[in-house]
Amino acid sequence: MTIIRLIDKALAGTLIAAMVSILLTVIWQVVSRYVLKDPASITEELSRFILIWIGILGAAYAYRQNAHLGFNLIVERQSRKVKRLLLTCVEIIVIIFCVLVMVYGGSELVSLTLELEQISAALGVKMGLIYSVLPLSGGLIIAYALVNITTLWRNNNKESA
Repeated sequence: MTIIRLIDKALAGTLIAAMVSILLTVIWQVVSRYVLKDPASITEELSRFILIWIGILGAAYAYRQNAHLGFNLIVERQSRKVKRLLLTCVEIIVIIFCVLVMVYGGSELVSLTLELEQISAALGVKMGLIYSVLPLSGGLIIAYALVNITTLWRNNNKESA
């Protein structure tokens, strides 16, 4: 759990830094376009890439904070035992999705774009580095789902005793 808390703090700090970065990038874009009359060519692409990272890493953070959308009406009406099984099944479905789509699919996308040497137009950054947020975020969500399952079963075992 100590490692998870460190990951939580690092993720929160990364998201804060990304939000500050996108704010400064967009402010500079507006200033350079309307005040200096010489728009900076990299600001639009940089803000787009930062937004991608904020959105996908933010999903992992929201998942950890249980701030994601969920349909709890059915689950809340069940007994404690059935509720624990349903929530465990949901976490397993999340893990399967993240392994297949985010980690495997994201890794394939990253390796393909790196292999094809796809470079962004304005920044000259390898697109594989931009897309690497997919397997990274997928790994975080998997870790968080495993923590959720462990916590769910530990808490219910303590309540039963």
